[in-house]
Amino acid sequence: MDLQTSNSPLSSPTPEMLSAFLKEIEQEQARRRTENALAYYRPYAKQREFHAAGLSARERLLMAGNQLGKTLAGGFEAAMHATGRYPDWWQGRRFDQPTIAWVAGVTGESTRDNPQRILLGRSGQHGTGAIPKDAVANITPAGGVPQLVDSIEVRHVGGATSRIGFKSYEQGREKWQGETLDWIWFDEEPPLDIYTEGLTRTNRSQGPV
Repeated sequence: MDLQTSNSPLSSPTPEMLSAFLKEIEQEQARRRTENALAYYRPYAKQREFHAAGLSARERLLMAGNQLGKTLAGGFEAAMHATGRYPDWWQGRRFDQPTIAWVAGVTGESTRDNPQRILLGRSGQHGTGAIPKDAVANITPAGGVPQLVDSIEVRHVGGATSRIGFKSYEQGREKWQGETLDWIWFDEEPPLDIYTEGLTRTNRSQGPV
């Protein structure tokens, strides 16, 4: 607000000034919710139970009907492990260092449309998903499927970066060999050979699957 003169009090804000100020606040709140959705994630009871079980259970399954938040819960937990940004209510497993992980769906298209979308936001809107925009350090595109991501580098509060690679079951078991991982998120039930191979990748870390 402008001063009228050096000897005068602050000028009273006009209705237009107040309206503009409130609009700026609303825009900033919307930006924060869009670019830092992780800070606003509040799971319902079954999701919270699923998260908390990770403290003692290496293998977990969240089973629910369609559109009841299974992928959402997986995505926000994945974002927490990758960033190290755990909320005060969190009772599950924690990582205090950057992590290496895989996220997978049935096909390349379903991986892009479901777990990738939850983590990054829709194509062309990366930074609007569960991983906060300021934590996305680098995105490497994949070949073959339009807008599919191969991997993400994510800034972790412990320093350095986490890495999330995207996989699909249709690639076959051979593509699931070799890597050592801290955790894996299967977005849909995988074939047994894929699941077993993925579980083996976390044997050293005993990380969550």
